[in-house]
Amino acid sequence: MVTEITDGAHISPETSGGVFDFVSTRDLSPGGIDFEGSLKTSPETYEYMVRAGCQPLDGDVLFSKDGTVGRTVVVRGNHPFVVASSLIIIRPNQDKLTSRFLDYLCQSHGVQEQVRSFVKGAGLPRLSIASLRRIDGVFPPLPEQQRIADFLDRETGEIDAFIADQEELVAVLQERREAVVTHAVTEGLNAGAPTKNSGVAWFGDIPLQWQLRKLKSIVSTPITDGPHETPEAQSSGVPFVSAEAVSSGAVDFEKIWGFISREDHARFSRKYKPQRGDIYMVKSGATTGICAIVETDLEFNIWSPLAAIRCGASALPRFVLHSLRSHNFQDSVALHWNYGTQQNIGMKVIGNLSIPLPPLEEQAEIAAYLDRETAEIDAVIADAKEAIEVSKERRAALISAAVTGKIDVCNHVATMGV
Repeated sequence: MVTEITDGAHISPETSGGVFDFVSTRDLSPGGIDFEGSLKTSPETYEYMVRAGCQPLDGDVLFSKDGTVGRTVVVRGNHPFVVASSLIIIRPNQDKLTSRFLDYLCQSHGVQEQVRSFVKGAGLPRLSIASLRRIDGVFPPLPEQQRIADFLDRETGEIDAFIADQEELVAVLQERREAVVTHAVTEGLNAGAPTKNSGVAWFGDIPLQWQLRKLKSIVSTPITDGPHETPEAQSSGVPFVSAEAVSSGAVDFEKIWGFISREDHARFSRKYKPQRGDIYMVKSGATTGICAIVETDLEFNIWSPLAAIRCGASALPRFVLHSLRSHNFQDSVALHWNYGTQQNIGMKVIGNLSIPLPPLEEQAEIAAYLDRETAEIDAVIADAKEAIEVSKERRAALISAAVTGKIDVCNHVATMGV
């Protein structure tokens, strides 16, 4: 069924004088390949990679094997590009297997479940070419493959259009939410209030009675973080929270790292013990700058990617949370983070970042206003995201049913490596 299965180059692209596209997993999407966002490589490296077999051809199927494993796309046209080692090039035998059917087959539940069973690695999930060859699929005769692909092109096209509309709605609402928050925490709710220059470019003018305060000056205890060690995971015990659990503005205990022992919790609590009203900022990784507030008295602890900010008497936690989630503050975070193996921001740097701070009464008024306004926007965003997830599930179920013969298809079982 498959003429050739190979992977991309196990070298870093020479981007100096980059001309040719160097595509990796991040450049794949349901709509195709994002060449505009891809890295560029030099003519010399491009020629080397072509000779090494890293150049896909029209009709090949690209399959991601590192990181986000199992993402696929059909190569269309003769655009000159090469691929990174994170991608596998599958070249179907066009006399027996159409590219579009193979693409849909790879997206089906049956294949994806097999992929997950072969994936290795916790930090960076990976699938080997040898494992991919062992995956079974259902292969009907060529005319039936074409009929299935035509059917799925039509049906998934409508679903994809709906998903794209909902994703655009989410993006617009998120921009609106950010604008509402940013305006309120930098300009206040009184449009006619006199202003003064904040002295910081990304904050501009602020109300006359407000002060620009560094975070380290508004906390009751020094800004700290969780333990710089990996505890032994337990099947139950004290919840242990890391960056994944703080993406929504509150701690999501369904997305915790896991559980730790009472002994580890007691030891870690000597440095920091969470309490209601504490604010967490992600200080390392892809979500650096994301913030959330503790809204529970549940006993738990945090890991080192999170910085803990505990407000003092001059600052209300919910006002500070909104300030830290504003566009202006997030810009200041991005300006100060460093890059090593990943982006990160130091504890001292966080303490020296500033926010405009009004009197306590005005903080309470602004926080209450933003709680109401953002709750309404968040509800609409949640509905749109749920519609997206339901549509994605429907899309996956439709593909799986079609390629396995549950929708007017006869079954013929073969193996991908054959």
